[in-house]
Amino acid sequence: MVISKIWIEEDCTACGLCEEICPEVFKVEEVAKVIPGVNFGEYEDKIKEAAKSCPVEVIRYIE
Repeated sequence: MVISKIWIEEDCTACGLCEEICPEVFKVEEVAKVIPGVNFGEYEDKIKEAAKSCPVEVIRYIE
């Protein structure tokens, strides 16, 4: 299945790990944000890796 939606829940610590793993989808400013307009299907493995690697487990997605 292709990822259709991604969001970052509250409590992001802006550690930058998601942006390091998948800079095509995530941008860290004050907190992590999902870059609008990205085709998530192209980066599915990296998105899942970023979600698994998040130390505060706030990256969510829907397949």
